[in-house]
Amino acid sequence: FFLADYVYFENSSSNPYLIRRIEELNKTANGNVEAKVVCFYRRRDISNSLIMLADKHAKEVEEESETTIEVDLTDKQKHQLKHRELFLSRQYESLPATHIRGKCSVALLNETESVLSYLEKEDAFFYSLVYDPSLKTLLADKGEIRVGPRYQADVPDMLVEGELDDREQAKLEVKVWDPDSPLTDRQIDQFLVVARAVGTFARALDCSSSVRQPSLHMSAAAASRDITLFHAMDTLHKHNYDLSSAISVLVPLGGPVLCRDEMEEWSASEASLFEEALEKYGKDFNDIRQDFLPWKSLTSIIEYYYMWKTTDRYVQQKRLKAAEAESKLKQVYIPTYNKPNPNQISSNNGKPAAVNGAMGASYQAQATVIGRACESCYTPQSHQWYSWGPPNMQCRLCASCWIYWKKYGGLKMPTQTDEDKLSSSQPTEESHVRTHLSRQATQGTPVRNTGSPKSAVKTRQAFFLHTTCWTKLARQVCKNTLRLRQAARRPFVPINCAAIKAEYADRHCELAGNPLKIKSTRKPLSCIIGYLEIHPAVKPNVIRSTPSLQSPSAKRLLAPSNHSSLSILGKRNYSHHNGLDG
Repeated sequence: FFLADYVYFENSSSNPYLIRRIEELNKTANGNVEAKVVCFYRRRDISNSLIMLADKHAKEVEEESETTIEVDLTDKQKHQLKHRELFLSRQYESLPATHIRGKCSVALLNETESVLSYLEKEDAFFYSLVYDPSLKTLLADKGEIRVGPRYQADVPDMLVEGELDDREQAKLEVKVWDPDSPLTDRQIDQFLVVARAVGTFARALDCSSSVRQPSLHMSAAAASRDITLFHAMDTLHKHNYDLSSAISVLVPLGGPVLCRDEMEEWSASEASLFEEALEKYGKDFNDIRQDFLPWKSLTSIIEYYYMWKTTDRYVQQKRLKAAEAESKLKQVYIPTYNKPNPNQISSNNGKPAAVNGAMGASYQAQATVIGRACESCYTPQSHQWYSWGPPNMQCRLCASCWIYWKKYGGLKMPTQTDEDKLSSSQPTEESHVRTHLSRQATQGTPVRNTGSPKSAVKTRQAFFLHTTCWTKLARQVCKNTLRLRQAARRPFVPINCAAIKAEYADRHCELAGNPLKIKSTRKPLSCIIGYLEIHPAVKPNVIRSTPSLQSPSAKRLLAPSNHSSLSILGKRNYSHHNGLDG
């Protein structure tokens, strides 16, 4: 594996691979190799709101693009194409090189080719947006291939010999120099020497230039830069190559003309700031201007960069970087990873779970897993199976679908179930908060809203469970296998539907001649209301005597005073329980 390779990293035996780009290979003190990598994120790694923004951006790009190749994609192709989309990030991390599991290719989305080309290639991914994991934002990548009549010129047909070009040349281009001028090359060189001499004299008169170029040699070198020569040749062209008129323009009434470029305008402190920013951000001139040089224009920074590349300072830094690169690793050899995955399902590595039924729990769990098809391609046979999802779901994938899951982070076929719920993901902070809130609600503790969106309890949507007639019959017929009370006390243990169906099929023939008597259904509400109108319920008159405020009640007068303490057996004293009251 070399630098700038796109590779798969494995951080979990059950989760999909991480896709990273190798930036550096460093050797640690222990002798191990660590890779400094750039992070790429899948669609399953970002929130649903950002996925909606990404889909909206893709539609806008398709509408604006004039060269998009229209291809009718099937539902399966659209589903698999989402697995090939990645999101670039500016985040770096260090990972052990031993976790590399293979190479892949990641490219900027190219509008000139069909999206099916990414599906036809193995281990091929694309990206068009940049994801910021700290701010949770998506931005369009600055690298873009601009194709179309807006950006490319239409090449006209070639003129036939003898045909005149009737276009107006002044509107097509601007002439800045005439090679067929009346001046000779010697005269032009003499005029350029005069222009450099005027520039040197102008720097001697300028106070700021005398500080920046204290010696005569430095002033002469600054006056010999390209900006002075360009100004001299432009002056010659504007005055129709008249030397006397052009020389008079070089020295107007205010003094000699002083021409400076960005290399001369920048101070030493600004140059050091630029080098520091270039080391941090690279050629991202917008960030350089925003964080380091906000008082400079973007044009000034870009122009200074290309002039700075011609200096000795740039050559020295390039040599230092080359020497550092020689001392660093450029490649690393990682042998093929052949260790068995912990999620492999075998006779010795089964994951039994208690199943409600008449047979043994371990046998039923093994039988259920054996008879289950692949959750992705629905094939019932495979040379190797892998457990997928939560253990209580007992889902599994075949060998090819498991490789697809690890590489692309999804299932081959589109399903109705939510893949993120089935995948074994780590519990997040939000799930802990919801669990804590539900526990508070169960215990009767008031839940306070702190203003955070995590503290608000989400209301659950109501649903209606419709029971079929066959289910009602199975409850009566399969009482030995289906134990409703035991199943109700253990709601998270799955019920063995296969065993119930088998018992119902066996007893169906026996019950053909002796059908079960099902309880009659309840009468409708209208019949009950009509019956109550005909037969109204008679309410008995109960005479309740109100005690007088003046005379105490008879019970209170006749009740004996008992000041003994109450016992566990009732509100009677010790003598009543032991038979001492006569």
